[in-house]
Amino acid sequence: MHVCIVGAGVIGTTTAWQLARQGIKVTLLEAGDGPGLGTSYANGGQLSYSYVAPLADPSVLPSLPKWLLDRRSPLRFRPRMDVHQWRWCLRFLRNCDGTTAKRTTAAMLTLSYLSRDTLHRWMDETPLEFHHRSNGKLIAYRSPELLEKARKLVEYQAAHGAQQKVLSRAESIDLEPSLAGLDTSLAGCIYTPGEEVGDCYLFTKALYDALAKHPQVTIRNHAQVSRLVQREGRIVAAELADGGQIEADQFILANGLGARKLLRQQGGNAMIYGLKGYSLSVPRTQGTEAAAPEISVTDYERRIVYAPIGPVLRIAAMVDIGGDPGAANPQRIGQLKNQVKETFPGLAVDEAVGWSGERPATPDSKPIIGRSKAADNLWLNIGHGALGFTLACGSAALLGAQLQGDRAPIDPRPFAER
Repeated sequence: MHVCIVGAGVIGTTTAWQLARQGIKVTLLEAGDGPGLGTSYANGGQLSYSYVAPLADPSVLPSLPKWLLDRRSPLRFRPRMDVHQWRWCLRFLRNCDGTTAKRTTAAMLTLSYLSRDTLHRWMDETPLEFHHRSNGKLIAYRSPELLEKARKLVEYQAAHGAQQKVLSRAESIDLEPSLAGLDTSLAGCIYTPGEEVGDCYLFTKALYDALAKHPQVTIRNHAQVSRLVQREGRIVAAELADGGQIEADQFILANGLGARKLLRQQGGNAMIYGLKGYSLSVPRTQGTEAAAPEISVTDYERRIVYAPIGPVLRIAAMVDIGGDPGAANPQRIGQLKNQVKETFPGLAVDEAVGWSGERPATPDSKPIIGRSKAADNLWLNIGHGALGFTLACGSAALLGAQLQGDRAPIDPRPFAER
């Protein structure tokens, strides 16, 4: 079997690695200069296996008016004359009910734990350097009411294998002294000791470099796929922008938002939309170590995540719906810097490197993994939103089993194309 994979971000590269491990011949096509230079490049860096609750949640609805009107809001919406944007938003709102959110959380936990176990197995087999650490995670709450609501989620997730603790303000600061800067505005934290961090770009690059040495794998950069050639219900080739064609037995779209254009040419319409996010990479220089958290921290109300990754503290935040997909908005970067200074005043924030990327998200937050409706031999691994790094290895393992007709490691039905 020969499989052509479109996209060499963290999703496409992990998929290629999994298939190569299964003895499958792989051609990996990347439109850009190299692997992981898009959404995977400077993401939040948290491997947050026990915190995969969907963005579409009942708690979102009462916060929407404030978020949409406040320029400092973690979520900003810019309406466009775009039918797809409005369809996506309406489906998102329909998913903001408690029953759907619980069902989604349960399904996402099965995928995230599969991803954790798959990554650990790969690391046991192949040395991969990407500043990986198991340092735990704290979700910090400023509101006592929200902390109590989170306590109920902890109880629900415990039934699905999550190991978490509810900590008081004093217990939180004892565990992570840098949180003292929040003073009395900190109500408490949810602590998950088994969570991890790593550099997503370095991880993707390490796998990519290993794939380049694999005898069953062919890699091509600057290989922009302009369309998929279909005959009698099957894809027979990926046509490149330079006029070349790649023939294969099976084809996998793992190129995020780019998959939507290729699917539309086949009569499909993947319900994914770009949610623009921002990050800062703050150097952990001498003299600032005590000011930076050693445990991953999520500031829940502000939706800001902090992950110590090697020489930097990676800080990621914000969702812009309908914003400019191009370069980072300097106002949003400045806003993020100011909020970080308020929370961790000793950090070298003015030396931070800013970045932004579009997260390809589905309305219900579940990625689409499995056979496409558009063609018998076309497969999808798209729509991971802000959890691409966390879910990548598990998504690759799930798709690899389906493609070969093996028994799936988890129930694949929640992640089927919809």
